Amino acid sequence: MISILLGVIGIVAVVGVVFFIMNRSKGGSPAGGMKHSKDTDAVVREANKRLAQNPNDLEAQYALAGAYFDQENWDKAMKAFEFVADHIAMGQVAGIDNFEVYLRYGLSARKLGMLEQSYKAFSAARGYRKDNFEVNYELGALEFERKNYEKAVQLLQQAKTQNPDDPAVLRYLGHALFRLKKPKEAMSFIRKAIDLAPDDKESLYTLAECYHEANQIEQALRIFNHLRADPVMGPESCLIAGTIHLDTRQNQAAVQDFEIGLKHKNIKADILAELRYKLATTYLKENEIGKAIPLLKQLQSENPSYKDVGVLLGKYAELHANRNLQTFLMSSSADFVALCRRIVMTYYQRAKVKVTNISVNKNEWADILAEIDTPKWSDLIMFRFIRTQGSIGELIVRDFHSHLKEVKAGKGVCMTVGAFTEEARKYTEARLIDLIEKDRLQAILNGLDSKK
Repeated sequence: MISILLGVIGIVAVVGVVFFIMNRSKGGSPAGGMKHSKDTDAVVREANKRLAQNPNDLEAQYALAGAYFDQENWDKAMKAFEFVADHIAMGQVAGIDNFEVYLRYGLSARKLGMLEQSYKAFSAARGYRKDNFEVNYELGALEFERKNYEKAVQLLQQAKTQNPDDPAVLRYLGHALFRLKKPKEAMSFIRKAIDLAPDDKESLYTLAECYHEANQIEQALRIFNHLRADPVMGPESCLIAGTIHLDTRQNQAAVQDFEIGLKHKNIKADILAELRYKLATTYLKENEIGKAIPLLKQLQSENPSYKDVGVLLGKYAELHANRNLQTFLMSSSADFVALCRRIVMTYYQRAKVKVTNISVNKNEWADILAEIDTPKWSDLIMFRFIRTQGSIGELIVRDFHSHLKEVKAGKGVCMTVGAFTEEARKYTEARLIDLIEKDRLQAILNGLDSKK
């Protein structure tokens, strides 16, 4: 039974090929009445025999091109159709369908990835039939790949009028409109394309981008989250989902997105770098410096000039090595104040210290007022601890001096991990204010643990 079935299938296939060859042009059989054999191999043999006698036999070359095309021998088909196209460029040749020549020439070149030849051939074919679905679709797709999105939309719209439900047309049309910054128009076409081809993950990703640009964040996140595990679209989906979570201050959700993205294999270099950078900077926002440093070092080793990686490493590597410095600059207000209180308690040797007041200005600085009693002197001292690594100008120092007078402190001590400007130093020359900058403050912070 199996052998009989295979025999029947074989007969049907041969009949089908013969029928296709006999009818591959609307003009009927090839020019000159050249007879088709029962299969394409016979056509090839007969055409080659004629071409051996006359290499310029256009009828034989046309039949040969069609046979190669039917065999999906794209390289030979393209060369044969190219030969015919060169000879019909000046006009019509009896028995040869010019439109078919250029169409099949274009399709063969497209299969071979020879897009320039394909584009020229389809353009020539369209000169004969502007309403042909296949030509409009192929030209529209090529214009899309050339990033000529306006032209692509025009051609694809024409193809859509001829075949409204073709998923490939809807797909290209939606993607082209998205690249023209028309996300709401693009959505309807991409949704239809996905309905017809549910496995098209790239279109699903683009639909999420459309939602994102249209500020429909929940719908966008739903799709990006769905695509996070996809081996192809996953890394980029994780990157955008994480960025959306960052924009809405959901740092822990962003960390999860970026970490999932980095678990993928074969990530594009630019996406990989951005995933690492955003994960590292999110860790820094969460004060997880120890997790951020290795990512920043990896980025720097692969791309030393990537964004501000060098600056971040210079800043946070030092913080990572000094826990007290990290607390001073990055910890909660309560931990910062507790650290500053420890500094006040140990700042003067062999002194009795009584803290009488603590005030905090947002998260910028803390003022601590303390009664200091040493064997040689006693006084009311005001301490200001400024949480910045930048420059401290005269205005802040003036404000500190005014505060000293209000509380009737005998002296002030102003500390920062940054540096004071020249104007700030000049202002304190005739006033009882000590300015403590980075190096000296770091020494104080380093010494705190030994005084426990």
